[in-house]
Amino acid sequence: MNAATSGVSVNASADLHDRPIGDLIRDARNLSATEVEKVLSYQRQHGVRFGEAAVSLGLASPEDVLNALAQQFHYPLANAERRVASPELVTLLQPFSVQAEAVRAARSQVTMRWNKADSPRQALAVISPDSGDGKTYFAANLAVSLAQLGGRTLLVDADLRSPRQHEVFKISNSAGLSSLLSGRAEAQVIQPVDGVPGLFVLPCGPIPPNPLELIERPAFGLLVRELTSKFDHVVIDTAAASHGADGCVVAAKCGAALVLTRKHENKVAALQDLVASLAGSSVQLLGAVVNEF
Repeated sequence: MNAATSGVSVNASADLHDRPIGDLIRDARNLSATEVEKVLSYQRQHGVRFGEAAVSLGLASPEDVLNALAQQFHYPLANAERRVASPELVTLLQPFSVQAEAVRAARSQVTMRWNKADSPRQALAVISPDSGDGKTYFAANLAVSLAQLGGRTLLVDADLRSPRQHEVFKISNSAGLSSLLSGRAEAQVIQPVDGVPGLFVLPCGPIPPNPLELIERPAFGLLVRELTSKFDHVVIDTAAASHGADGCVVAAKCGAALVLTRKHENKVAALQDLVASLAGSSVQLLGAVVNEF
């Protein structure tokens, strides 16, 4: 059998990421030699890829093909449990969807402007005018997409009013940022994300009665500087501007900000007020993202 033309190699000891997709699908589905030959025959007859042929013949599912591609190209993909638990993580659930591609496009624009080699490393605050703009959704998926590039990425939930990142990632929120800022953290509060190598989340922790005061304290700025020294990328989710000045204060201490606005929902005046509130500060405004979903 010619591995170059069949898509199935005979080197069982090859590194997982060097193996053809046909090998990965064959092993995942325990295909027999006869079934593999059927797939190869269909592949030659119709001029399609091995995965497409296997799906057409009912010998593999589209999910088998996605899993094989994820292994072949070092691309984290959510398992079945994660798909049920974290439906908002489209960069893991639906890596080839329009939404995931839009997040990756935003990631490319952000990385071209953020943390340049000739400037100190900064954290990135994601800010928005109002609740429901999709800020938590975007920050979570941006963090996943950054982790998919390699390196260490930390997502911080600094929305001390209505935090949601612990719900998105299904992690404990018994302790977190509020615990650190109030000096009450007794255990490791930064949690790794299963299935996404290099991605970590610092949840909000208990909602405090004085969120803005905690953010304004020097401890938050010191924490941000420490985190940026330990991680390649630090993305910080914030409270909506309609709830107070938290987001702008976080942005000022991060050094960089990205504005998220929701199409047909946010008023221009609210967006202008948010951007104007950053004027005069040292915040580098990297741009704005319009959420259509």
